[in-house]
Amino acid sequence: MNAARASGPILVLNAGSSSIKCGLYEGAGRRLARLARVHADLRDDALVLTVERASDRRVAALARPETAAWEAAIALVLERAAEVAAGPIAAVGHRVVHGGGRFERPVVVTPEALRELAALEPLAPLHQPQNVAGIRAAAAALPAAIQVVCFDTAFHHTCPPVATRLAIPRPWHDRGIRRYGFHGLSYESVVARLPELIGGIPERAVIAHLGAGASLCGLHRGRSIATTMGFTPLDGLVMATRSGSIDPGAVLHLILREGLSAAEVETMLTRESGLLGVSGSSGDMRVLLASDDPLAAEAVELFCERAARETASLAAALGGLDALVFTAGIGEHAAAIRERIARKLTWLGLKLDANTNAGHGPRISTTESRVTAWVIPTDEEGVIAAHTLAATASPR
Repeated sequence: MNAARASGPILVLNAGSSSIKCGLYEGAGRRLARLARVHADLRDDALVLTVERASDRRVAALARPETAAWEAAIALVLERAAEVAAGPIAAVGHRVVHGGGRFERPVVVTPEALRELAALEPLAPLHQPQNVAGIRAAAAALPAAIQVVCFDTAFHHTCPPVATRLAIPRPWHDRGIRRYGFHGLSYESVVARLPELIGGIPERAVIAHLGAGASLCGLHRGRSIATTMGFTPLDGLVMATRSGSIDPGAVLHLILREGLSAAEVETMLTRESGLLGVSGSSGDMRVLLASDDPLAAEAVELFCERAARETASLAAALGGLDALVFTAGIGEHAAAIRERIARKLTWLGLKLDANTNAGHGPRISTTESRVTAWVIPTDEEGVIAAHTLAATASPR
């Protein structure tokens, strides 16, 4: 069968729960160049649209629509991307959070694959519906383009069984109830940059992807061996609106004793908890750090406490720690959060350099620190573009 090849610009669509990122790329092989970037940031009171090209960068703060804010944002992103494209877009690469047990590598979209991805929506309710909606929106806007999906779960297929198994009856495990892990495209991006910035791949490293969604990954020589997210992206760290790890007995209590329905508990844990639930005011770390409200301070402290505790847990799984890498929105830009987390890990031999941390790195640890610490911007879009190019050059 003939190969399907991308013969024009590649558009990458990364539709998250609080932001929609889009990049335009061209080139061949590993020599992909980004032509432009379009980013819609859904904040508490505004939709901030950024269009960035080599020649200029334009930012517009628009009134956030009262309804259908996400749909409005993706429409704007696709519209602006089409305007700045240097020719007909040949392929669209999509970030998809959950690939379940079937999808272990990027694939070209087919109607069957799209149905399977939609069936996984209950496992990632803040992301998978947007991912699937993004595929459909791009296919409608760009019908001639090849659609390719790349999965956040794929990176963690190297985890050993002890890191993926839940302590439940085996028949349920055999039906796919297990730990999958997420943010894999971000971790893959950071690992690819480690040799350039650090001079090699650390034997034992933890990467902290800290944003509206947050997770940690423990890596042995660049391969995932454990991560904080599990069966769904709800597990693990405190996040913007997600609770992170919670005693399953508390969930049962809410349903059996407090009378909440399963749907109400799902909404509470995914959309009303985390930083938003604890602070009672915002899930945006920028807002909380600027606030003098003690409840905001409590939310920030809980975020840092859980991140430090899970870093220590991954260090135990790795048998020690050589490097800690911060990435994603909070990890890359919030020096105060990095400092608070690092302060809780001084017993591991981690010492931050106040000046380089304030300057956002790349190295933010002192020369005496036994554990090196780094800030490395994630580039999920670049990883997706490379995978999309490779997938469109393969037989369909």
